[in-house]
Amino acid sequence: MLSMIGLIGGLALLIILTMRGMNLLVVGPISALVVALTSGMPLFPQLAGEGEANFVGSYMGGFSGFVTSWYLMFLLGAIFGKVMEDSGAADSVSKFVVEKLGMKYAVLAIVAACAILTYGGVSLFVVAFSVYPMAISLFKQANLPRRFIPAALAFGSVTFTMTSAGSPEIQNWIPIEHLNTSPYAGWEVSLIVAVFMMIFGYWWLKRMITKAISRGEKFESRESDPVMDKERALPNPFVSMIPLGVVLIISFIFHDDLKQSALIIALTGGVVSTYILGRKYFKSFWDAVSAGTMGALIAIGNTAAVVGFGGVAQKVPAFEVAVNAMTSIPGSPLIGGAIAVSVIAGMTGSASGGQAIALPILAPHYLDMGVNAEALHRTVAISSGALDSLPHNGYVVTTVRAICGETHQAAYGPVAAVTVIVPLIGLAMAIVLFSLGLGI
Repeated sequence: MLSMIGLIGGLALLIILTMRGMNLLVVGPISALVVALTSGMPLFPQLAGEGEANFVGSYMGGFSGFVTSWYLMFLLGAIFGKVMEDSGAADSVSKFVVEKLGMKYAVLAIVAACAILTYGGVSLFVVAFSVYPMAISLFKQANLPRRFIPAALAFGSVTFTMTSAGSPEIQNWIPIEHLNTSPYAGWEVSLIVAVFMMIFGYWWLKRMITKAISRGEKFESRESDPVMDKERALPNPFVSMIPLGVVLIISFIFHDDLKQSALIIALTGGVVSTYILGRKYFKSFWDAVSAGTMGALIAIGNTAAVVGFGGVAQKVPAFEVAVNAMTSIPGSPLIGGAIAVSVIAGMTGSASGGQAIALPILAPHYLDMGVNAEALHRTVAISSGALDSLPHNGYVVTTVRAICGETHQAAYGPVAAVTVIVPLIGLAMAIVLFSLGLGI
């Protein structure tokens, strides 16, 4: 009982401290320490018996294991995003989308720009930084409440694109290693669910904004608002989309042979093609590479910090009780898998972190039961992108606070609606469709 209280209390502390603005690299170990102490786990390896789990070993095992597995993907993804940004290619693509849709469809323009860049392999954080100045400009012209900008950015980046079949984002690639599938696993169901999430989520976001306007909310300018450099020469938007296509095509060609390692070649191809096609537009290619490297370290560090929390959590008695309860749920095994991954992703505040912790435990169990690997891959991917977006999620914290300058109190409600509730409904739809035999 005390172990379960500690597990829940550690998670609550992780969320509370994050919402208060504390750094995840500090919050992660502190919250994990609460879990360890309430379960009687020895703090240091020297205090533990042979083969016995300890706090430092478990935390650093989870932390370093995630870095070892995914550092190159994070690094190349961040560099690709930064060179797209520095060359003006990201601005060119998003500006093209925004201009074609216009002020009347300001929200749709922001969502579409984020979706195109994300599905092309640009890092989620870079997409938000790149599109935010255009979002400010459009929301100001349309006089829309600015507190909805984080929701528009997040909806286009971390929902129907991040976990869909074919997406080069790592949330779609982590299951490959454990299930021996491809990034296109369950594509028929994925397509239906993605279209639903896109339409329903956009309708809900627009409805929330309309209701806010009816209550008298409007755009409020700030001195710190970014101003777009309209004088800067940008590359042709169609040429700028070529590196996005390069990433998708290379990942498609090599995914069968190299599995998740194909993403390394694909993102490298994206960086090289961006340099070749946009070299005369760069402010400083090597500065962009440097900035991307630092961004990758921060992003993977934040994710690994919560994976480390999960590394401790999964060693305590309460975790096994919770997993057994979730995997023993009557009905389709996909339901138990989806709940387990969703809950663990919620605990860690990370879709990729939740998968990295859950799949080594769940994949063998469900495959031995004869569960279809493609259906499990897609279910796990979609489920990881739901409860991961709780307030302590690294992307949520960065987008709401660092990029948009909003508070959780003002902006998180709409973010939760489109990045938690909408994906949960999409997840339920996916399970039903797979249970009916579609895509299997």
